[in-house]
Amino acid sequence: MLLAASALVTAAGVAFAGVVGFVGLVVPHVLRLVVGPDHRVLLPTAALAGGTFLVAADTIARAGATELPVGVVTAAVGAPFFVYLLSRREVYEL
Repeated sequence: MLLAASALVTAAGVAFAGVVGFVGLVVPHVLRLVVGPDHRVLLPTAALAGGTFLVAADTIARAGATELPVGVVTAAVGAPFFVYLLSRREVYEL
């Protein structure tokens, strides 16, 4: 139930803010795996990495013959990452 509720809240947030909102969801989770859970390090690192990721996604979106929306690139990174996060966690039945 909790997993379904959290997936629904995440989907609603992305639907409201747009797919670019995946940056705010994906980057901190990736960096928490890299730098650890200490927020004194995680917060500034996530801010810098989020901006860097968005610039890179925009550059990739503009690189082809036709310009893609930047949300397509962020969704292409964000959706598989969240599927990975959901699949690696063990589900406990109450």
